[in-house]
Amino acid sequence: MPDSLVVFIPRAERDAAENLREFIAMSRSNLTIFGAGLRFDDMAWDVTDTTQLKAHGKNRVRICFSTQETVNDVLPTQMSEPFVSFAKAYVRYMQGMRPTKNPAFRVTALRALDAAFRMSGHLIPVMMDGDTFNRAARIIAERLSGSTAYRVGAQLELIAKFMSEHRLTAIPLSWRSPINRPIDTVRVGQEFDKRRNAKMPSQAALEALPKTFYLATQPNDVLFSSIAAILCSAPDRINEVLLLTENCEVYDKTSGGKDAYGLRWQPAKRADPMVKWIIPSMAPVVAEAIAKIRHLTQAARRIAQWYELNSEKLYLPQHLEYLRSQEFLTLDEVQQVILLDEGAPSFARLWCTANHVLLEKKGRKVCVRFADVERAAIALLPAGFPLLNAEMGLKFSEALIVVRRNELHSAKGTFGGVIEPVTTNQVNTALGTRSEHGFESMFGRLGFKEPDGSHIRVSTHQFRHYLNTLAQAGGMSQLDIAKWSGRVDVRQNEVYDHVSADQMVAKFRESIGDESHMFGPLAKLPKNIPISRDEFARLKIPTAHTTDFGFCVHDYSMMPCDRHADCVNCYEHVCVKGDEGKTLMVKRRLQEAQELLAHAEAATLKGYYGADRWMEHHKKTVLRLTQLIEILDNPAVPVGSVIQLTDVPVVSWGIEQALEDRVAIDGRSPIKLLDIASRRRPKGGKHD
Repeated sequence: MPDSLVVFIPRAERDAAENLREFIAMSRSNLTIFGAGLRFDDMAWDVTDTTQLKAHGKNRVRICFSTQETVNDVLPTQMSEPFVSFAKAYVRYMQGMRPTKNPAFRVTALRALDAAFRMSGHLIPVMMDGDTFNRAARIIAERLSGSTAYRVGAQLELIAKFMSEHRLTAIPLSWRSPINRPIDTVRVGQEFDKRRNAKMPSQAALEALPKTFYLATQPNDVLFSSIAAILCSAPDRINEVLLLTENCEVYDKTSGGKDAYGLRWQPAKRADPMVKWIIPSMAPVVAEAIAKIRHLTQAARRIAQWYELNSEKLYLPQHLEYLRSQEFLTLDEVQQVILLDEGAPSFARLWCTANHVLLEKKGRKVCVRFADVERAAIALLPAGFPLLNAEMGLKFSEALIVVRRNELHSAKGTFGGVIEPVTTNQVNTALGTRSEHGFESMFGRLGFKEPDGSHIRVSTHQFRHYLNTLAQAGGMSQLDIAKWSGRVDVRQNEVYDHVSADQMVAKFRESIGDESHMFGPLAKLPKNIPISRDEFARLKIPTAHTTDFGFCVHDYSMMPCDRHADCVNCYEHVCVKGDEGKTLMVKRRLQEAQELLAHAEAATLKGYYGADRWMEHHKKTVLRLTQLIEILDNPAVPVGSVIQLTDVPVVSWGIEQALEDRVAIDGRSPIKLLDIASRRRPKGGKHD
């Protein structure tokens, strides 16, 4: 907790309105979050220079307290009082208690609550109740979708909890967000294909990337294709790549004596710093990419180091050092000082005018003072210099990816003595995300397009989805995927899992051909069968879809599920070892089954009708789950193994129930009835 933070403690004897006034007054006057000089009453707060929300690049970070209806307007309208003062106090206070690098979800939740508050007809925030928050949740669900709505709904729930705990409502409030986390378990159909394609690079992009990497000659294409190569080697966030240090490479010896190559990473979301080892097939590519970037950016690092040692002096290349002793510079000399390359003759005059450098007449020549040029040029250094990232303590002179100003711009001249960071927007633009708006990508410059002639478009985050999906399809454990991706929660893997039904079926079919990866009926295939194992696999496993515990290989084109989703007792259900999330679900299901068995046993002892059947069913379920967990926890069973239940009767539950009813009516043997039910038709087509 920051030393400057003041904790708000409500008093029981005060009413809600007084507590609210005290909370707003404290947040306005006593807190220093976002700076002691924060203009609390302004509709938009510029918080770029604060530590928690440090901007990466030239973009300013602003928090705007506009209404939901006008948030996208050029001149938005501020939320009305008294709600807006509460919203501002809450954002400032919570940034100290629960810092976030992106306050957008927090503010979006407050905008929805403000809209619901106005719809409710209440005059003061303390009158908000569960109905008000329900209205806000509906607004969020209507305006947003998927994971965004879920995350904003979670922020709305935090606001309700905060107001209740701090006695800021007249009526005690206990409210939970009704917006559920989206679970995309369906892996077939147009909707899945559309969602998958939106998250993954296209095949044309994957084919163009290596060609672009080796064909690039322009500085911007070299840099961005090298960044793309790094993103292809591990599921990294783009801001993590942009914050790599110049000495990020790590070499080590493996247990087999081979050289291992990795990069030092600082994960963006609370995970610990780590070394990400690059797979051998990608190691030479990444090493070449790092070398290209280091060569391209070494001049910018040298300039950054100069300013660290000479903060009040203008950087000059060696051949222009003599100008430092002159009081006045001609416009031609200004052009040489500012631009790395020769620019248009009028550039120096325009630059001086734009940067408030006074032009003076010296005889027939127009001159400027060297001190004025020096002051104006130093003022163009990026905000926060010499630190590129204050939270990490990373200096520009230590960063791998830093360039001279305009060095990546195709139309503007490169500054010789001013540096700037590379932004995420620049990388995405180079990868084609803004090609439709006239911005040329590195693919377009080198002549690569989609098969239909459209622009190739790749976002930096698509690489992360792509590599996570490859890891899922390859059977990597959920814990390893989370660590590889720099996550602190394995449950977050699910969002990045786009393994298709065809890929899942292929995994099962591959396992059928490997006896060491099979458990259950699949492991008991005859050794000498008249068709190949691949052909048998295509017959045995035609389809697959996800369940809470694993995957179902039932062919729904033949008939619907006859187990009523009782997957634990179905022979067409399989589990894949290594999925930590599904393993936890199996263990949780075992606990529930054990509790249900205890209730059924108690009911049987009391003589309740039908309780003995439930007891036998739950005994079977507990036994199967126990056996499954033993296999999943067995270190001798390799990760990726496909596990299928055995000794499960194939007869459908509908037939089984009909047989039991028939026995109860006429007393005939169930074995005899099964024999009658399964008797073949004669040639005439009728039953005998």
